[in-house]
Amino acid sequence: MGIIDFVKEAGEKLADMVGGGDAKAAAPAAPGPDLDAEAERYIGLMVGSLNLDAQDLACTVDGDTCTVRGTVTSQLDREKVVIIAGNTQGIARVDDQLVVKEPAPEAVFYTVQKGDSLSKIAKAQYGDAMKYPVIFEANKPMLKDPDKIYPGQVLRIPQEGNA
Repeated sequence: MGIIDFVKEAGEKLADMVGGGDAKAAAPAAPGPDLDAEAERYIGLMVGSLNLDAQDLACTVDGDTCTVRGTVTSQLDREKVVIIAGNTQGIARVDDQLVVKEPAPEAVFYTVQKGDSLSKIAKAQYGDAMKYPVIFEANKPMLKDPDKIYPGQVLRIPQEGNA
């Protein structure tokens, strides 16, 4: 997949995810090695929570770029790793160096705009607003509620029949 761009200011805040508290206490205010390490830790925890079939999965953060390496079984697993990394606040680019054992067609990545809903996105992508559950399911566990998406968030939109 190569380099994938994300909205740096959008995404899950590290303090909300790993610190569970005040952003100032959980993460340094300025970019640097401490923030990079915290981002690596967060992304590693999130990817680990997916129970993917992956080998030698590694994530390194340098400033606003996250590089992911390793081997995953499916294109779906690859895309979930990339989406988790990119939807972390402070990450503007993901350098995808993952190897996929069972290649398949890539999903489309869609950046949520102000006023979007999953049904509006489904209507635009599939021609049917009632196909929003396909998008919701394709983005679990990153999405926990189909009504809670935000501008700048990147979602994977699978080809019909390849959720």
